[in-house]
Amino acid sequence: MSQEEKPDFSGLKALYINCTLKGSPTKSNTEGLMNVSMEIMKSESVTVEYLRLVDYDIAYGLMPDMKEEGKDSDDWPEVYKKVDNADILIIGTPIWLGEKSSVATLLIERLYGMSSKTNQKGQYIYYGKVGGCVVTGNEDGIKHCSMGVLYALQHLGYSIPPQADCGWIGEAGPGPSYMDEESGAKNNEFTNRNTTFMTYNLLHLAKMLKSQGGYPAYGNSRDEWDDGTRWNFENPEYR
Repeated sequence: MSQEEKPDFSGLKALYINCTLKGSPTKSNTEGLMNVSMEIMKSESVTVEYLRLVDYDIAYGLMPDMKEEGKDSDDWPEVYKKVDNADILIIGTPIWLGEKSSVATLLIERLYGMSSKTNQKGQYIYYGKVGGCVVTGNEDGIKHCSMGVLYALQHLGYSIPPQADCGWIGEAGPGPSYMDEESGAKNNEFTNRNTTFMTYNLLHLAKMLKSQGGYPAYGNSRDEWDDGTRWNFENPEYR
């Protein structure tokens, strides 16, 4: 590919949220793999932001700010501003008992709590944004965890490109993790290829959506539906 054909991703913003159970600065193996993707984005001049959700006091609940519901504190409004500002959201999670972490579930619940908001076109607020996920752990579970995370993101309105997940797992039973040198994980061809493909697929889709101003509002605007617009919908029982 010539330099003239190389895509320009410099106008994009990506947010990586690590749903590890470990607070900073404790080593996170999930962060280790997320760093591979982040470095690719940075090399493509993408604005990248990273955070660990456990470093914030995120309340349980579905309201935009749970302090208004009587909680003593809730940092979700601060985190949501970062989500809203990003074109791409990548959720990282370790595997526990074959599932995404409880922190990842909390994140998805709070994202869900904002999903009824609408954009300037009257579409749900996450329309035009792109999502992906990074998974690490021992034994099996990458595809299972990715399935749950990516389904949730697309249901909320995120767009999911081809092969939007990547991960690494060790052998069955206790053993070295991604960041442990003896695991050899950083030289795993499958993981490195999938991480790279995921990253560029996220970038390509985000660039396409941003360049055309997201999705057209024809047929998918909640505001217009509430105002009575039905486009070509007709309930068969009334024909």
